Amino acid sequence: MAGMPESRPYHHGDLRSALLAGAERTLREKGAGALSLRELAREAGVSHAAPGRHFKDKQALLDALALTGYDRLGQALADADDPALPLQRRLTALARAYLAFALGNPELLELMYARKHHPGASEQMAAAVDRTVGSLERVLADAQRRGEIIAGDPHHLTLMTGAALQGVASFAATGMLAPEAALDGIEDLVHLLLHGLKPR
Repeated sequence: MAGMPESRPYHHGDLRSALLAGAERTLREKGAGALSLRELAREAGVSHAAPGRHFKDKQALLDALALTGYDRLGQALADADDPALPLQRRLTALARAYLAFALGNPELLELMYARKHHPGASEQMAAAVDRTVGSLERVLADAQRRGEIIAGDPHHLTLMTGAALQGVASFAATGMLAPEAALDGIEDLVHLLLHGLKPR
């Protein structure tokens, strides 16, 4: 068909997905500061105006990238969760899935947790957080109802659990812990979270 070039890289796919994939590569290799819609358009072989049909500006692209991260984390947690397991084994599986995601996607996770998002994206972000962090909070709240862990605000308990996991991920990211050691130590970490340091 005359006038319709067929050689563009995303021709058989979807420009939005191609732009997000390119943005994630840039994020991993150079950081969020290096992201440019114009540069992503050039890499995708489209006009510099073409990304505007999908992302009105760089922040909208960052928000979309963060949401894809939440989708992947949510899937990883869902795949790891088995409500039939005893609590310690269930939490260990969830913690290991979270840490594996954090170790494999440190820049993306940082972007996901960034507080700067378009106001229009806040509802989607809240839903994404509920699918991920909220799933852990529901596991802890259920354990509370069964009398398996202490009473209290499940949101606070989830925050403390997440802080411990994120601390391990941060140690691994900065080289204080080898990634394998971080993953191998998850069982001990969950045991300490459930039972504390005091001798029994």
